[in-house]
Amino acid sequence: MMIRNVTIPVGDAESVSGILSAPEDFDSQKTTGVIFAHGAANDMNNPLIQFVSRGLAHAGYLTLRFNFLYKEKGKKSPDSQPKLVQTWQSVYRFLSTHPEFSTKTTVACGKSMGGRVASQMAAEGLLPVSKLVFLGYPLHAPGKKDQLRDAHLYTISIPMLFLAGTRDTLCDLSILRTVLDRLKAPWDLEVIDGADHSFRVPKSHPVSQEDTYEQMLKVVVSWFKREGQI
Repeated sequence: MMIRNVTIPVGDAESVSGILSAPEDFDSQKTTGVIFAHGAANDMNNPLIQFVSRGLAHAGYLTLRFNFLYKEKGKKSPDSQPKLVQTWQSVYRFLSTHPEFSTKTTVACGKSMGGRVASQMAAEGLLPVSKLVFLGYPLHAPGKKDQLRDAHLYTISIPMLFLAGTRDTLCDLSILRTVLDRLKAPWDLEVIDGADHSFRVPKSHPVSQEDTYEQMLKVVVSWFKREGQI
């Protein structure tokens, strides 16, 4: 596996860090690229994002994980929606035009906020990816199940994979299933037993944290293969 630290321009005066991982036999015409966006309270070095992105690279996919601008600057509060969108677009453009690592097909994968923003962009035609993967979709704020972030999901036409934990306070599974049943796009749901919104499991859980991550990686790889993402 080849690993490179990259700097990605955002606008005329700013940039963010990224980590690009590619299989040894990388072929731009055959390899699918997967861009990973982090959640509001973490960054591209989040343990789950690291594990899945590296695992996908070992499985033959090119991965690119990146920081949003606020994390690059050491800030805690997320950027405005327009700035988040601009960063996502800049990262997509960086990979799609890269002289060495551009891929024929690109998938957007997001942890919580990163996935939500990608889905909103896809719904508006601002992110031309072939598929969406959600590592914990933030369907609602804690305790606010009557205020769903679902309206844009119904206009998306590309396949979507949702991974959700049974202890996720930002995604009531019964409500999520109701939302999924109304989607027009193909979708799959994988429920991770014992996991919270960050896919952490209790120490007493019969499945270890690493095995939980491994389970999630296998789900994503299997879905890619089933969906023809080779």
